[in-house]
Amino acid sequence: MKRVFSGIQPTGDLHIGNYLGAMVNYVALGNQLGREAIYCIVDYHAPTNPAAYDKQLLAQRTLEAALVNMAAGLDPDKVILFAQSHVPEHTELAWIFTTQTPYGDLTRMTQFKDKASKLESVPAGLLMYPVLMAADILIYKADTVPVGDDQTQHLEIAREIARRWNLEYGETFPEPQTYLNQDAPRVPGVDGKAKMSKSVGNTIGLLEDEASIWAKIRTMPDDPARIRLSDPGDPGRSVVFKFLSYFAAPELVAVLRQEYARRGVGTLVVKELLMQEMMKKLRPIRQRADALRANPERVLDALEDGARRARAIAKATMEEVREKFGLLPRHTKSKA
Repeated sequence: MKRVFSGIQPTGDLHIGNYLGAMVNYVALGNQLGREAIYCIVDYHAPTNPAAYDKQLLAQRTLEAALVNMAAGLDPDKVILFAQSHVPEHTELAWIFTTQTPYGDLTRMTQFKDKASKLESVPAGLLMYPVLMAADILIYKADTVPVGDDQTQHLEIAREIARRWNLEYGETFPEPQTYLNQDAPRVPGVDGKAKMSKSVGNTIGLLEDEASIWAKIRTMPDDPARIRLSDPGDPGRSVVFKFLSYFAAPELVAVLRQEYARRGVGTLVVKELLMQEMMKKLRPIRQRADALRANPERVLDALEDGARRARAIAKATMEEVREKFGLLPRHTKSKA
């Protein structure tokens, strides 16, 4: 692992599923790799999802995505953090890749077929999403991409694009590998039925009001076989214990599991402890977010500095790509 790239969608409030599944990992990789960890708020990807895109909110959501990631521990003094639209080389490389990518490779993408089937009018950008994603990664010659398992097919397209380019134009890009953190949980929704997702409406927001969070925890489904406190409970059937394992010390979880199974503790007590342990993690994030909101220039400055650093890498890559692709070099008149 030499250089890591990952994109962050600015499509709404970030939740604890995003935090546990991706953001914690971003921070750890940033601490390990420093400036070789590159994180991008992918605002050009947002319009490919008509249900989530709002032109009145896109700029604010882009800023908010950066702010919340910084509040969660992503340090722009260590990593490169920027907005995709601030580095135009992304879309320049994406167009070149578009001319080289077979239409059939894109139409067989599972996400495209699923999303297109739900739309009356399918935007071409939805089809081209994986090409822009490939350009996002390859413009920095990243060799490692932390993604969820739902993005592995898109990353295979990026590898194919890199492989095809290298064969046709000479060795230029590494074939990026998927980084699936086996320790990152697949966080269920508060209803216990599906993966936590904004589209399903079963989330707990990272910055959500505490009263609202408690209302959701209080109504989380318990072991359905446990009707009375005197009934033994199976922690493995309780979504409450799943969440508790994300936030509480293993020793505490082990004791509560034993007590729950032998009828020594009720679900409400476990839920109260879950709320207490969850807030130990979320309150500091909220405090840092409040401080950043009071001084948004810190976030804007971080994004500007990140874009400057990112563009230095991207410009060098595009100079190499233009030459190999056969484009006419820019002519600079001599001042002599």
